[in-house]
Amino acid sequence: MLKVWGRRSSFNLQKVMWLVDELGLAHEHILAGGDHGGLDTPEFRAMNPHGRVPVIDDDGVVVWESHAILRYLAARHGGERFWSPDAATRSQADRWMDWSQTALQPDFLMGVFWGCYRTPERQRDTAAVARSIARCSGHMRLLDRILAERPFLGGETLTLADIPAGTALYRYFGLEIDRPRVPHVEAWYARLQERPAYARHVMVPFGELYGRLDY
Repeated sequence: MLKVWGRRSSFNLQKVMWLVDELGLAHEHILAGGDHGGLDTPEFRAMNPHGRVPVIDDDGVVVWESHAILRYLAARHGGERFWSPDAATRSQADRWMDWSQTALQPDFLMGVFWGCYRTPERQRDTAAVARSIARCSGHMRLLDRILAERPFLGGETLTLADIPAGTALYRYFGLEIDRPRVPHVEAWYARLQERPAYARHVMVPFGELYGRLDY
């Protein structure tokens, strides 16, 4: 059986669990990281020398790094819906996954969510947070233009393209920050919220993270 290590409020674990659920994979979720600990044990470090979650063990195949896990699960279990045999089609998802990791995540997850929500108020760099919020607004406007022409980032159905950026939406729309009007992103977010897997694994309260830099 597939085993998945991580804490439920971990953004990177949520991406993985969302796909696991969309694929209908039988699995065991092992709580690890944060208050659950377990990342410094010899057994865990043997799986991931970096000591971070998520990690999966799929019948002896151990994979770490969330986007590597997503690609692995799609390739092994996703069929053509999530892992097309056509390289050009797969590249559509790859582009958005890499964009999310190199553009959206640094500006939102690190710049805004970490810089504002997770950093204690007395330690916040408000000017840096404001700059990150402005960059996020630009990212959302870009997504809005794309989603004006299609219901999902990859086209007519949910693909890997949607998962990294889509996972960020629950926190993005849940924070008290300035946001541009992006009706097509909001409609996309509404479609994602209707998916049981998204509701179960992404729409997880994150209040435990407020003002905490320790995990």
